Amino acid sequence: MSNPDYEYYHEKKPHVSVNFPYNTYLCTIPLDFTQVNTHWHKETEFIIIKKGSGKICIDLQEYIVTAGDIMLILPGQLHSISQYNDNCMEYENILFLPGLLYGNGQDYCTASLLHPFFENNFVFPAHINKSLDIYSQLRSCIDSIDKLRSAPVPGYELGIKGYLFQFFSLVFTNLVDISSQKPVNRHAAKLKEILYYIYIHHNEPLAPSDAANAAGFSTSHFMKFFKKHMGCTFTEYLNDHRLSVACTLLSTTDKPVLEISYETGFANLSYFNRLFKKKYGISPRVYRKSL
Repeated sequence: MSNPDYEYYHEKKPHVSVNFPYNTYLCTIPLDFTQVNTHWHKETEFIIIKKGSGKICIDLQEYIVTAGDIMLILPGQLHSISQYNDNCMEYENILFLPGLLYGNGQDYCTASLLHPFFENNFVFPAHINKSLDIYSQLRSCIDSIDKLRSAPVPGYELGIKGYLFQFFSLVFTNLVDISSQKPVNRHAAKLKEILYYIYIHHNEPLAPSDAANAAGFSTSHFMKFFKKHMGCTFTEYLNDHRLSVACTLLSTTDKPVLEISYETGFANLSYFNRLFKKKYGISPRVYRKSL
């Protein structure tokens, strides 16, 4: 059964704790879920490929990744993870809030380096692999972080911060040109605008023409644009998003299935039940009972 926690465009699920905004976990595609749909969040994310290969898309650019690769995703960047051909991929996620590394006041490293970097203002390679001269040093930082995390002792948080600083020091020294500003990816920005519109209005009657008008596109251009960059039609994405919201309501409220169907934009209960079972393999009622 697919994991609905990964289906949101803008993930609201907290990934890190308040006291120490850092977390890590392992995932496998397609064993845990078939894909992680296009979304974004406020945390910085490392995706470290442990075994196999897969496909990762960041701000509409596609990467084929294999064991050993590291992907660096900044806050606000659209990204998705999916199966490549019939391959299985095991990977580790590391997530942390950039503020974990910020200094106070007019700290130079924060104001001139880290803040603009995490705001995606610099050009840098998101795909870190063995072709880079400093790959082994960067990977050593990640491995050291994992070792600390796997057997935490008092003060291990300082060690994690230290290795993160070392990682980004290597990135700035070898991979970033702070004198050049990164051009705006207008297609990615427009797609975020469209997906946010869907997020806000998913519980209303919503036609492709509505989203097209909101984006300033003709309906025909909008449908081509959406299918090209999302890999599915507008209706397929809208229904998928609605089903994900329905999963959350089924697991966190006692609302009747009929009410949840209407609240998530499905005017017809039988249609809702049919789509839900097609995606998750069970009916909404059985899903709720299985929690």
